[in-house]
Amino acid sequence: MRLDFYLSHVTELARKAAKIAASKGRVTVNGVVVKKANYTVQEGDQICLDDTLLAWPSEGYYLLHKPAGYVCATEDPDHPTVLDLLPSHLGQALKIVGRLDKDTTGLLLLTTDGQWLHRITSPRSACHKRYRMMLADPISDGDLQQLESGVMLNGEPHPTLPAVAERISDCDIYLTIQEGKYHQVKRMLAAVGNKVEELHRDQIGPLSLDADIAPGEFRALTEDEVLYF
Repeated sequence: MRLDFYLSHVTELARKAAKIAASKGRVTVNGVVVKKANYTVQEGDQICLDDTLLAWPSEGYYLLHKPAGYVCATEDPDHPTVLDLLPSHLGQALKIVGRLDKDTTGLLLLTTDGQWLHRITSPRSACHKRYRMMLADPISDGDLQQLESGVMLNGEPHPTLPAVAERISDCDIYLTIQEGKYHQVKRMLAAVGNKVEELHRDQIGPLSLDADIAPGEFRALTEDEVLYF
């Protein structure tokens, strides 16, 4: 990776400050002063800032409470992205694990570990995701049963896989699915003649969104949580 990217990832320096530190001769790579911010460093290099040896960055795993109005993208010309909610030295390296629509809130995972990301998002993993939703109209027991057994989505050749539907109130339900088709939850409710007014994801696999993490806040996952997947 680039030297300035590395420095901004393993220290508190922002990318611009990392470039300045290098230009002033404060950085050495394998004992040699390197002033070019675009110099490529590799794992195994001994990199020092002000004669202090730095560690190679370890993988990062984070849980974010996504608020409405943010898009799940690395950059967007028209809307703020979820990476804008994290410090710049973290956000630049993170990949988004799956997607939530701009108006959907709740649990979002981010990581630097591509293999971990794939284990969660691969269709073979059948990782369950639970959503709470407010509906435009009351939902019947028959509609709940239909959601659980599988519905045909517009443009899809096969019905959705079995799901778990739980009524909270007439227009308020939980729906747990094991797939990740485009706008799947909203399309499933449309297939039974209803409409999702509000959508919130509160669980991925065995991992639940913390009750005390406010929208826009995040935390690192524990080692045990990382090993859930």
